[in-house]
Amino acid sequence: MNAPTTTVETHRLQRTTRQAEVVQALQKVLPAHALLWHNEDTVPYECDGLTAYRERPLVVALPETEEQVAAVLKTCHALSVPVVARGAGTGLSGGAMPHAMGVTLALAKFNRIVRIDPRARTALVQAGVRNLAISEAASPHGLYYAPDPSSQIACTIGGNVAENSGGVHCLKYGLTLHNVLQVRGFTVEGEAITFGAEALDTPGLDLLSLVVGSEGMLAVITEVTVKLVPKPQLARCIMASFDDVRKAGDAVASVIAEGIIPAGLEMMDKPMTAAVEDFVHAGYDLNAEAILLCESDGTPEEVEEEIGRMSAVLRRCGATAIAVSRDEAERLRFWSGRKNAFPASGRISPDYMCMDSTIPRKRLADILLAIAEMEKKYGLRCANVFHAGDGNLHPLILFDANDADQLHRCELFGADILETSVAMGGTVTGEHGVGVEKLNSMCVQFSTEENAQMFAVKRAFDTNGLLNPGKVIPTLQRCAEYGKMLVRGGRLSHPELPRF
Repeated sequence: MNAPTTTVETHRLQRTTRQAEVVQALQKVLPAHALLWHNEDTVPYECDGLTAYRERPLVVALPETEEQVAAVLKTCHALSVPVVARGAGTGLSGGAMPHAMGVTLALAKFNRIVRIDPRARTALVQAGVRNLAISEAASPHGLYYAPDPSSQIACTIGGNVAENSGGVHCLKYGLTLHNVLQVRGFTVEGEAITFGAEALDTPGLDLLSLVVGSEGMLAVITEVTVKLVPKPQLARCIMASFDDVRKAGDAVASVIAEGIIPAGLEMMDKPMTAAVEDFVHAGYDLNAEAILLCESDGTPEEVEEEIGRMSAVLRRCGATAIAVSRDEAERLRFWSGRKNAFPASGRISPDYMCMDSTIPRKRLADILLAIAEMEKKYGLRCANVFHAGDGNLHPLILFDANDADQLHRCELFGADILETSVAMGGTVTGEHGVGVEKLNSMCVQFSTEENAQMFAVKRAFDTNGLLNPGKVIPTLQRCAEYGKMLVRGGRLSHPELPRF
């Protein structure tokens, strides 16, 4: 008599059968080298920058033309196979984590800059073009692409659009949304679709702001038209030290209140400063409790006047030391630490989880002090770096993913930061997206009715929920279960948050 089949064996058999079916179908529309399904070939795609969560895709498709993208989507739609679009995999919220029974649609081969138009100050690029490559291509024309995520050397414009990425200069020049004119791609059925236009206005409903930041749930992006801006004649950076995080936080609010919009306004706390200084030797003050980087750009006259005004505000707010970059090399050195905050953290901890919430600028010191208490509560270290000018936090919780208890405490720590941010009047994400990481916290920020409305938008584009399913919008059941867990754990302590 045969032994009963276990659940694991049943799942393995179902996966193998489904995989064979999908591979056979996709082999009809893709060349052999553009299709991966053996374990050793799909391992590199099992996660994005959020390495704590991993899943092996059923199949990886690597199309080279828009016709192939459309064919893959049509095939998957006919078979009811989930599809997860992927760029460079630098995302930090698990937005590109594969579906176990789905196809990962990797757009790495869409890496062509189609056109630079210096007169219109636009660039037409494919989705797989690196962020920094756009500025490099536009540089001979005295132009550049303003949004500059810290991962800009590797991240792709398609991923930037999906997450509505920002960067250190987003305070003055805006997020991805403010620098994109048009997005082209395909619906889940493989139908070509265009959002926005190269003109100043578009006929009908303008859905561009809907697809920017939609995290791959509404369409697969293949081509983007971005705005280019003139390179400033001069840029200089102030590095200001503070002996108290509240003074530094108040200084950020004071600079903005003065009517100054710096090109960049960033903040690092003492643990982060120590980590990056040991890595890049930027010349940071290791005795400071917090450091602010304040940049001004424009004409030499504009920069001189703005640097003077910002320096006066910073001194008035209690800066213990102020240094102003004397040349371009020193400016880049000041920024090198901020730009390398993530790799520097990787040198001092086996793993880190980078959170991404926003708060009102006036609450910067409050959240830092709250995070310091959470370090004691969860027994984990946290280094903080901020897009301080727009209140976008990036706390990096340091842990060891090989220790299940540390991972669990890290998850609780991260959720506490996000929910405290909401209680302070902020949001659970600024630019990294929700992905799988912040699903539970979405239950705290948004009501059942609000989540239902977001699902309605999703269904309008993707009736069967095949594009990047199980991410971004939490289900009613998930929120109910999370609410019960918070109540049992006594963690629902913020009076500003909804009761479940």
